Amino acid sequence: MKTKLTYAAMVTVLFLTAAATAWSQATSARVEGTITAAGKPVADAQVVFTSRENGKSYKFKTDKNGQFSGYGVPFGPYDQEVISASGEKLIKKAVNIISEAGTTVNKLSLDVSSGGGQPTVSKEELEKLKGEREKALGENALINQLNPALQAKNWEAAEPILQQLVAMNPSRWEYQQALGNAQLNLGKNEDALATYEKVIPLAENASKTDPKADPVKTKAAVAQMLTNEGTAYLKLKKSDKAIEAYTKAAELDPNPGTAYFNLCATQYNSGNTQGALAACDKAIAADPNKADAYFIKGSLMMGDSKQDKDGKLQAPAGTADALNKYLELEPDGKHANDVKQMLNYIGAKIETTYKEKKKK
Repeated sequence: MKTKLTYAAMVTVLFLTAAATAWSQATSARVEGTITAAGKPVADAQVVFTSRENGKSYKFKTDKNGQFSGYGVPFGPYDQEVISASGEKLIKKAVNIISEAGTTVNKLSLDVSSGGGQPTVSKEELEKLKGEREKALGENALINQLNPALQAKNWEAAEPILQQLVAMNPSRWEYQQALGNAQLNLGKNEDALATYEKVIPLAENASKTDPKADPVKTKAAVAQMLTNEGTAYLKLKKSDKAIEAYTKAAELDPNPGTAYFNLCATQYNSGNTQGALAACDKAIAADPNKADAYFIKGSLMMGDSKQDKDGKLQAPAGTADALNKYLELEPDGKHANDVKQMLNYIGAKIETTYKEKKKK
């Protein structure tokens, strides 16, 4: 039974998580906000956004709480004007509608008691607004090139595009995560590790300081990056570092089955039987359908078998259950023959009806 060789090969290809995620692109935004007067909501007011570039207007109405929202306002510089239900022009302000830090939601609340005069916008400010718009459009153009490369898993094409996106918008940590994934898929393990080491603190900090960040999503992304770090270390034959990364990933990931399984397999290949068994049990608890975890567990338990006085092999309790569970989940799996041999060695019954049950 070539279980050691089998797992040395298998672990190194395990789970390059989230590597082919496509990026969304947009040229227009959602606007929302609250209109107040001295802190009190202004109901039934009209909120008008008029483009400073082409004069086109987008109109929204406030509800009883003074709130408004709407979609489809193209990026660019605008005049935001509030008109009361009676038709009185309450305030006019220059705003810029743009994509910022990975979101297209623009919060544009106003208190009309601050005055109704139109503020002066300097030529420099207007040029700055236009520059930001051009930057957003350029970012979208790169995303448009990136998505087909990611979907085709063309990592060579994706890597330089992602490098441009990182340079253009370094605060968007998701670009750096995708760059690390591409580098890992290209076998550039050192580069991938360097990228992950930069982006993990950036993502963790964003979840604490950015009110728009989704902490649950960010935590899962960090766990995925740590899992990929473990895979990179494993390919570099740094098992201790891989185990450290997989352990951190398992502690963070809301679905830690992959991290625990990688930890189980890495410990197995490193000869740490107890560590591997503990990780296998956690992998099974997190994902009871992960057949390979049962295979490793059963193989480890077989290694702790002893011969009785008659020379018969006595395996620890639960060994046959773990091995038969593998056959239940993967009756034609690549380890099925090894599992059947192990069951024969210990004189355990081999369930042969799993395949038929699966067909039903």
